[in-house]
Amino acid sequence: MSLVKKITSGMETRYWLYSFVSPLFIVGEVLMETTIPLVMAQIVDVGIKNADSDFVIRYGLLMVVMASFSLFCGAMCGRISSLAAFGFSKNLRKKLFKKVQDFSFSNMDRFGTDSLVTRLTTDVTNLQNMYQNLIRTAVRSPIMMIFGTIMAFSINARLALIFFIVIPILAVVLALIVVLSYPRFRLMLAKYDRLNKIVQENLIAIRVVKAFVRGAHENEKFDAVAEDLQRTQVSAEKIVILNMPIMHLMIYGCIVSTLWFGGNMVVSENMQVGALISFISYVTQILMSLMMLSRLFIMFIMSRASLTRIMEVLEEEIEIENGKVKIENTKSPCDIDFQHVFFSYDKKMEHAVLSDISLSIPQGSTVGILGGTGSSKSTLVQLIPRLYEVTSGAVLVGGKDVREWDVTDLRKKIGFVLQKNTLFSGTIAENVRWGNENATDEDLIAACMASDAHGFVSSFPAGYDTDVGQGGVNLSGGQKQRLCIARALVKKPDILILDDSTSAVDTATDLRIRNALRSSLPKTTKLIIAQRIASVQDADCIIVLDAGTINGIGTHDELMKNNQIYREVYDSQMSEN
Repeated sequence: MSLVKKITSGMETRYWLYSFVSPLFIVGEVLMETTIPLVMAQIVDVGIKNADSDFVIRYGLLMVVMASFSLFCGAMCGRISSLAAFGFSKNLRKKLFKKVQDFSFSNMDRFGTDSLVTRLTTDVTNLQNMYQNLIRTAVRSPIMMIFGTIMAFSINARLALIFFIVIPILAVVLALIVVLSYPRFRLMLAKYDRLNKIVQENLIAIRVVKAFVRGAHENEKFDAVAEDLQRTQVSAEKIVILNMPIMHLMIYGCIVSTLWFGGNMVVSENMQVGALISFISYVTQILMSLMMLSRLFIMFIMSRASLTRIMEVLEEEIEIENGKVKIENTKSPCDIDFQHVFFSYDKKMEHAVLSDISLSIPQGSTVGILGGTGSSKSTLVQLIPRLYEVTSGAVLVGGKDVREWDVTDLRKKIGFVLQKNTLFSGTIAENVRWGNENATDEDLIAACMASDAHGFVSSFPAGYDTDVGQGGVNLSGGQKQRLCIARALVKKPDILILDDSTSAVDTATDLRIRNALRSSLPKTTKLIIAQRIASVQDADCIIVLDAGTINGIGTHDELMKNNQIYREVYDSQMSEN
């Protein structure tokens, strides 16, 4: 029951109403369908036998009315159950998407984007189809079986004993199919994840693929994954497809048995022809209901695998618990302190990528962070807005552990430009306003001027209304970087983190951006990760990281005297120039 509550909680009242009204129409449809054979028997055994044309016409019209009402109920049930299922899937997708929005970076790492896409699309669609069948087929088939069986026993109890032979056989067959095929369907959905990953990577990096003429290689890789998925699908389906032949064998076996034993009863005058015709109708109804239930079981197998994957997302423990302290009730969080911080992606201290980090960054200062590839520079700054949670130690912002702050409030005060520049479909203005949806046009221009983006934006015919396309396809790498910086600046943050955010611009542009940041954000605490020493040379303090530990801290002059790594990097960059 708790499982049902988890996947249906929050569903709109009208969809619950549809879910409960749909079975009422099913009852009306089944009542008509199970009554029509009795009317037909009367037409044969009374009207036709006695050559009473008035009786045949009256009961024939009654059958037409009953069939029309059954058709109406069936159509209404189909429409209402579809609306209920669509509402269910909409609610479930919203619930999943909202849960994913609360994920930390660690939660995202555990699932992967490709797997989450499959769960939000294919898996939810499987559950949508299952839900529709639950409120339709799962109600209709049992009612039809019960009513049909009652009617069949009322006509001839001895002949109806045939069902007690067939039903146990079908139950055993279905149980075997469910047990054998479930793990194969679960594996199939995992293969879908892999296929989505390949497609996603290829489409995102299509320009790289073309630039390196690797289209043939990507085609081969996709073909291999697609063929692997096909093999898994065939492996699952070759068990499931046994269901229909076995069902048909049972149906035809029942009909032949009924005709044989029932025909003998008619010949011996222990049963009337009309009664036998009605009995065969009930046999067909009962066995068709069994067939529909068997299909429902097969759908349940696929849905069970999808349900398991969806529940993994819904039950995923959010690593970051929201703090209680509201920032607006305290001083602005600008001071940053790392107190013996350790961090490991898998939470095992022996795998720590940051080890015993202790440093203090005063309000309004500019701090540069340098280090080789893999020195965990990005990981360090991602601990400040709690994109990752520390494994040990504490990160303090404004004198309080970041775990005590309200996460939303904390992140609103931090402007973060990630290493990977991401722009969204829409205009330049819309993208910059991601930082502050209430920003005025003057705010946008000021932010773009500080990031040295106003010049190239103004050169476009549509200016700030220029459509950047998906991912900013019509912009250069440097232009995208500057717009991402403007998006962070328009927040007017108390803390600004630039994670290698000027790597795609020339040194002159880099200098203009740094000068603008110094003059326009004098009280903002600025952390700048850079590969070029020139980008942080004039910082108040420079931190040198090496293999996740602090190798040196100081100004440019101090590090040139006392830090070998810094001096070697400086010398190599100067020699290149």
